[in-house]
Amino acid sequence: METYLFFVIILFILAASDLIVGVANDAVNFLNSAIGSKVAPRHIILVVASLGVVVGTLFSSGMMEVARSGFFNPTMLTLNEVMVIFLAVMFTDVLLLDIFNTFGLPTSTTVSLVSSLLGGSVMMALVKLGKSGKGIEFIGQYINTGRALGIFSAILLSVVASFAAGSIVQYITRLIFTFNYEKTLKRYGAIWGSFALTSLTYFIIVKGAKGTTFLSSEIIEWIKVHTWSVIGINIVGWTIILQLLMWFTRINILKPIVLIGTFSLALAFAANDLVNFIGVPLAGLSSFQIASASSNPLGIKLDALLEPARTDTLILILAGLIMVGTLWFNKKARSVTKTEIGLGRQFEGYEKFESSGVARGLVRMSMMIGHYVQSLVPLRIYSWIQKRFDITKAEYNKLDKSERPAFDFMRATVNLMVASSLISLGTAYKLPLSTTYVTFMVAMSTSFSDKAWGRESAVYRVSGVLTVISGWFFTAFLAFTSTSILSLGMYYGGLIVTIIIVLLAIVLIARSNFLHTKREKKVAKLESAMIASEKSAILENLADDIKNFLASAHKIYDDIFSGLSNESRKKLKKSVKTSKELDDSSSVIIGKIIQGAQILDGIEAHEDLNIGKAISSVREISASIADIAKMTYEHVDNNHTGLAKEQKEDFKQLRNLITAQFDLVAKKFSKKDLSKLEDLDEKIQEMKKSIKKLDKNQIMHIKKGTAKVRANVLFLNILFKTENISNNVSEIINFNKELIKSKVKK
Repeated sequence: METYLFFVIILFILAASDLIVGVANDAVNFLNSAIGSKVAPRHIILVVASLGVVVGTLFSSGMMEVARSGFFNPTMLTLNEVMVIFLAVMFTDVLLLDIFNTFGLPTSTTVSLVSSLLGGSVMMALVKLGKSGKGIEFIGQYINTGRALGIFSAILLSVVASFAAGSIVQYITRLIFTFNYEKTLKRYGAIWGSFALTSLTYFIIVKGAKGTTFLSSEIIEWIKVHTWSVIGINIVGWTIILQLLMWFTRINILKPIVLIGTFSLALAFAANDLVNFIGVPLAGLSSFQIASASSNPLGIKLDALLEPARTDTLILILAGLIMVGTLWFNKKARSVTKTEIGLGRQFEGYEKFESSGVARGLVRMSMMIGHYVQSLVPLRIYSWIQKRFDITKAEYNKLDKSERPAFDFMRATVNLMVASSLISLGTAYKLPLSTTYVTFMVAMSTSFSDKAWGRESAVYRVSGVLTVISGWFFTAFLAFTSTSILSLGMYYGGLIVTIIIVLLAIVLIARSNFLHTKREKKVAKLESAMIASEKSAILENLADDIKNFLASAHKIYDDIFSGLSNESRKKLKKSVKTSKELDDSSSVIIGKIIQGAQILDGIEAHEDLNIGKAISSVREISASIADIAKMTYEHVDNNHTGLAKEQKEDFKQLRNLITAQFDLVAKKFSKKDLSKLEDLDEKIQEMKKSIKKLDKNQIMHIKKGTAKVRANVLFLNILFKTENISNNVSEIINFNKELIKSKVKK
């Protein structure tokens, strides 16, 4: 039994890890509305959410049966078999959620849990059937197929219901209050707010009460019997309180509603999702205790797992404290929150996701449907609706981009009200609805109703939503498959395989943390181009950005030369990767050039300041470097013949010429003197003459047959793309020179 005690210890270590990675992923569920609307300073929002999480843990006890007997039939399994399932589930859950957190993608901890449990249970059932000689038709004896179908149906239904509910409520809300809701809020705010707060109170307290550990059965029964009385009292009470706040204070009543909603949604999250993190380890502990009390611990069937679970309140509170610590200190939690807020923000900015063919098709189809519906609506009604959705009248438009919230308090309130209600309803009926699915779909539906996805950003937002949803399906598949494989390995490999998996998990988590830090630095750099705290900072930093951009281009070119000359596949592969980073840097520069153009005094008077040519030059340099890197890597990767000796000498000459040009530019930037560019022009002319000479050399090589056809084609491409780089370096330096002369608006 010592081995199984060790397994229980591993389960609880994994439980602590799962709480951390799980909360990092699910923090978006209850923080995005408050943080996105900037309802309060971040530390205040975290305090409110932390209180909700701690209280919510006390409501979660009733959900623990899902892990104990939700998928497998414990009457058919022994201690060894359930321990293998539980360990495989926890390993998969921790690693899978950590991967999604690293890339800032919200996935479902509920789907991860139920898919893992199902995968482990199915594999163990197949092993048992194989040993007994029974066919696959007897798998129903081991697997609770009805429960599995019910859980997945509830999850899928929650996606549809969430999007529908969020869209309808937000659309009606915006029609009533508009974006400039100061006047309408005084008229209808107290009544509307009372319904919002009553819905939160009803689903959290009334419906969620029966899962709590600290309310007696008599109190719970009284609440159930007097439900409508409780609802009526709440509506009247909240209406009075909110109306008094509007009459006698300057408090925007939407702020306390958002904070209360944050508390409620955090509570609902903890009540519904805590089973995803500690349910399996607690079930493992119960299994160990049941077997230890038996005279035949390794042979006893675990029928006792079918009994209702009652979790110690101290364990629940300890779990809540770990979750709170994660909220405050885990950086990955912020990354996942950024993703959802970015997809739902009301204004344009840095888009994390690239467009896709499917997204473009959906946007075109939506536009066609929109035009068709518009043709059916009377012009007078359509004009009235358009006025209700006039975002130019929103108060936050007066703020600088760095201070502007992603969306207003009104949408934040709807997000919280609808999501919290749906999740709490699922908790009350012990349906493990995915909080991620619900909150994400509600957030996307409200942004859709709010027309946050304009023509400039729609394809990127839709592509992002599709990426996240695809990740959900990938979560289910990967969780099921991984748990099945791990269960099989640990069943036959025992303790040795388990220890190997533990060590592998440690290495993978450490590696993901390093990757996350690197990705966050990159994203922060890109976002800085979209939002500048001071107008003058855009132009002041542009020179440094261009200098760093050209230095990176120089470094990549050197790596390409070295990699191709030595046929180093590793170095060329690195150059392909860094060329993609160079493209990101070009986006930063272009963003600042465009913003800079907006704040220049009388830009039309600056005849030599060609914005379009500067943008084109940045793109051309980046694209040329990327093309050279890709071509050379593919040449070596396909094991084609390398450059001939004469071509290597030609390439060395070419590299020296472009290096001289890059070095001269770097020197001028360092001295901050771009007044005289004659020496740079000389370098460019020298490059052009050399290009002609080297071009003729290649014709001679072709005639002599000293180089292979593919090598000739490759070098000629490198030759003229290098000339393109040289010419565009000149253009961007000339632009920077004229920019320095320009006046900036005060």
